Amino acid sequence: MLACAMMIASALSACNKTNNEGAASSQSSSSSSGQSSESAAAEPLKDVTLKFYFGGDKPAGADAVWAAISEKYKDILHAKFEVKFIPWGDYSNKLLVMAASGDKWDLNFDAEWLGYSQMIGKNAYLPLNELLPKYAPELNAKYETSGALEAATVNGQVLSLPWTMKQNHRPFIQWRKDLADAQGFGLPHNGIKTMEELDAFLLKAKETNSDKRVFNIGFTGGYPYNIGQFMMLKYGLADLNFHGLVFDINDPAFKIIPFEQTEAFKEAAAWAKKWVDDGIMSKDAMVDKTDVNTLFGNGQVFSQYSTHEHSSQTNNYPDKAIVTEASMLYPDKPFYNRSPLANVVGINKNSPNPERVLMFLNLLETDRELYDMVMYGVEGVNYQVKDEAATLPDGVDKDNPGNKAYLGWASQWAFWKPQFIRPTEVNPAGFWQAESDFANQPNNINNPLGGLFFDPEPIKNELAQRDTVQDEFGKPILAGLKTDIDGYIAKQQAAGLDNIITELQKQVDAFLASKSDK
Repeated sequence: MLACAMMIASALSACNKTNNEGAASSQSSSSSSGQSSESAAAEPLKDVTLKFYFGGDKPAGADAVWAAISEKYKDILHAKFEVKFIPWGDYSNKLLVMAASGDKWDLNFDAEWLGYSQMIGKNAYLPLNELLPKYAPELNAKYETSGALEAATVNGQVLSLPWTMKQNHRPFIQWRKDLADAQGFGLPHNGIKTMEELDAFLLKAKETNSDKRVFNIGFTGGYPYNIGQFMMLKYGLADLNFHGLVFDINDPAFKIIPFEQTEAFKEAAAWAKKWVDDGIMSKDAMVDKTDVNTLFGNGQVFSQYSTHEHSSQTNNYPDKAIVTEASMLYPDKPFYNRSPLANVVGINKNSPNPERVLMFLNLLETDRELYDMVMYGVEGVNYQVKDEAATLPDGVDKDNPGNKAYLGWASQWAFWKPQFIRPTEVNPAGFWQAESDFANQPNNINNPLGGLFFDPEPIKNELAQRDTVQDEFGKPILAGLKTDIDGYIAKQQAAGLDNIITELQKQVDAFLASKSDK
């Protein structure tokens, strides 16, 4: 079976090169089927069912789409697809439980912002060093060119397959251009570069928009995802995304620093207090659980933290009057690009069919028709193509598409391919090229610690205490509600901070040493 699979993979490799050179997808698919069928005729592959897990709500049209994929590619892949969706609130925990129980499945979506590090810690994913080049040669070649597999390599083993897009989520400020222009204080794109300039702009907005939140504060992870990030950028700090710890981008030793002990934290706290006192930020931000994007889209907010991606999208806000503008703060400061692990797929270590999964992924890298089916559904049923863009078919209600619903399905991000991805209503033509161009700007750089995952086990008690102190004192300080920074620092020190820093620095040093040995 393995020998035959290799023959099929080789045939797929040869016949799909035309797709990369712009050949019509229908011709490519036909060519692939013909050549693969000849090999299969001599020694056919065994039919299998591939079980995939994705996060999010299941689209109504998903079963029909994947059944159509099974039928279309039955002579190439000899596979049916059993695709399951788990709601985001349960997704990571369920995967971890399944991995601990030794369950068998073939592929799942994951990400560094989900449970990826825990899944790696449980040895949930199959090493792919030998299988990837054999059964997915074109995909492997793409990774070799981009270097993305380095972040997915742990102790010499390739444990996941990252997306092949390139992005940078440098902090931006986004505001209501329609209101600012009409009220006489509008600014051009990238017209705000410092916190002082932003402060002056928001004070003007407060004078004429008393019915709205002027700046929309939000919380994610350990800290408010706005003023703290602005200040990290200003002071050249990189967020480790691990319990409020950072490091100096210009420090070759990557010394771990508690954010609360930095000048960036102090200035962020000062701005937060000022903006609460000035009525720019809401005092209720910590208790208001309304999604910040919902508030902005409904017209209840004047400005918010954003990124190049989100400020460049064509947003169809519920409030149709909204027109936005955005600016990149501290443009001269370096900022790390998004990790290749921002969106990945992993092959379960107990997968009965890893070779077939890789054949599918390789075909997805080279076959336009398969890509369109996986991403957008059945043409004419789930989507139509207009000016190269994927949109709902005429006559299908976008607010109530019924069993036609499939476009925009959750967890698709790891499958995004720059050579095939189509424009959409939100991401217009040229959007992804602009994202790549932005990530390639000189001050947007790759993170040398990309692919490092901390083992929290030796310090789990201290980390739990740190989180408790952070929730009670750190978050209110950065929400402008408390001011005792020295007291907060002392409480974190008493909670075992020194042990945390010592252990994590040891892990950073070992990670860097392993990279230098290569």
